[in-house]
Amino acid sequence: MSIKLTKRIAAEVLVRGERSIRIKEGLEAEAAKAITREDVRVLVKNGTVYALPEKHNQSLYGKALKIKRFKGRRRGTGRKRGTTNARASIEYKKKVRGQRRVLASLKEDKTISNELYKQFYKLVRGGTFASKASLINHIKGHGVTISDERAEKLRHI
Repeated sequence: MSIKLTKRIAAEVLVRGERSIRIKEGLEAEAAKAITREDVRVLVKNGTVYALPEKHNQSLYGKALKIKRFKGRRRGTGRKRGTTNARASIEYKKKVRGQRRVLASLKEDKTISNELYKQFYKLVRGGTFASKASLINHIKGHGVTISDERAEKLRHI
């Protein structure tokens, strides 16, 4: 086939424009042989076909604002939109995702059974635990043996 087809499919696979797709020099013949999406995916994985890095044009004013926000400026009450609960949901998501990772790790190691996993999962969803540490303590309270080293590792997942 043609390189045009390979570039078009690569653009769809890499979710980029056709103009940003490049083929390594000397490997055009190999790229032209690619017919299916799977062939193109293999070429992308090998590095034969790749996309140029995205350009992020930002105005000088935008950069200045970004720096100020990094320093903590422009984050006062006048800037905030939405209720406190709406803004606090991000912290909740971070907390819950961490606790779910702990549960998944324990289930994968077969430290806890499926039934216990489901039970703790529902408690996590309900916001019962303040942190991963409190979740681990609760699990230990149900007769599950977790070494201190393992517990420490789980807290940093």
